[in-house]
Amino acid sequence: MILAGAAILRIVGIAYGRPFPLFSPDEKSIVPRAWQMVHGGGLDPHWFDYPSLLMYLLAPFQSWQGAPSYLTARLVVLVLALGAIAAAWWLGTRAYGVTAGAVAAGVVAVETTEVAYSRMAVTDVPLTLGVAAALALLVGGRIELGGLVAGLATSVKYPGVLLLVPLVVAGYRQPRRLAVGAVLAAVAFCATSPFFVAHFGSAVSDAYHVQRLAHHGWLGFEHDHVAPIAFIVRLWHGLGPALLICALGLVVAVAQRRRSDLILASFAIVYFLDLCTIGAHFDRYVLPLLAPLGALAGRLRALAPVTLLLLVVPLTWAVRDAGKLTKTDTRVVAHRWVETHLPHGARLAVDPSLTPFAGFRVLQLQLPLPEEAHPDPNRYVLRLVEERIRYVVVTGAIADRVLAASEQYPAEAEFYNDLKTRAKRLFYVQEDGLNGPWVAVYRI
Repeated sequence: MILAGAAILRIVGIAYGRPFPLFSPDEKSIVPRAWQMVHGGGLDPHWFDYPSLLMYLLAPFQSWQGAPSYLTARLVVLVLALGAIAAAWWLGTRAYGVTAGAVAAGVVAVETTEVAYSRMAVTDVPLTLGVAAALALLVGGRIELGGLVAGLATSVKYPGVLLLVPLVVAGYRQPRRLAVGAVLAAVAFCATSPFFVAHFGSAVSDAYHVQRLAHHGWLGFEHDHVAPIAFIVRLWHGLGPALLICALGLVVAVAQRRRSDLILASFAIVYFLDLCTIGAHFDRYVLPLLAPLGALAGRLRALAPVTLLLLVVPLTWAVRDAGKLTKTDTRVVAHRWVETHLPHGARLAVDPSLTPFAGFRVLQLQLPLPEEAHPDPNRYVLRLVEERIRYVVVTGAIADRVLAASEQYPAEAEFYNDLKTRAKRLFYVQEDGLNGPWVAVYRI
């Protein structure tokens, strides 16, 4: 019943923005590479911001597509999302009994961020599945298989490597089995991300660059609370008051320190400590915590009915969010206007997070990042005029964040202000019966 309800909740809006990948920019990095693998591009992704396993899982389902199919890829991730719910049930049941299994599955089924990312062909929900399955195996005493799945989780997304901590906790009294589990983790990672090993130097550089950006910060997080508070807020926005029972379960686990307690608490604590070093407080980063926190909440059997009742709160939030995805995205409306009203072949300067404008000569403006010493040289109206760019398409997804932190992005803020005063706005659309950020088209 939980799986059926979760599937219905997630299927609503899964084709949002079709045929454009408007859910997450990471989809544009993952899905086309998966498509290329089965259309003559070979298995080497030549890109290691993420490991390769998810691309390999998506690739077979792209084989009959004439172009990268984001909907097909999202359906694959939806299946993995349902697997994460089942794995959370398994984890809770193995750790504390059937009641805890139901609570853990309920947490993963309705948490709002988990529901949202279950519709996206990105790595976060598959990592949730890997974490829940690995912890379930470790709690059940299957150390070697737990190490194997930990390696697979790391091959989905690099933070899966933190599963080595509960692996050590589960097997430190059995050093031989622990060693085998660690070896199997390494083998699983190398087997499913083989070109990370083949291009080890550049792969490590790519991975380090992404992690450095995450730790340094990202556009839109300049005025956040410090990381521990920011991520607690993200958890609250996903779980609501049920988070209090999860936290209480964690406290009780640390106090009682049974075997299952130590395994789950060690992962939850070390993962959260790692989050505390991150300056980019994306809500998706908390997803690997859901299954262990749900199981820890479920260990408090007397409070299980209360916990399940409180999960109605995030369920209503997730239903509300799904309703928004039944509306047309503002960026799709803007795309249609550009195709209809601007001469094909015209030169456009375009913000990130917008649709690809086929048939136009597009200059892609760079995403402003806090660590950049020099802003994008193309974010100057006079420079665009010199380059004979006639039109500029910008969106609130970027502009509003820049203007909210104009002291950190003075050149970029000046660019958006100059467009308002120096250029003629030809088109503007905002969230008014639609969904998505505002989009404006200027002629310069």
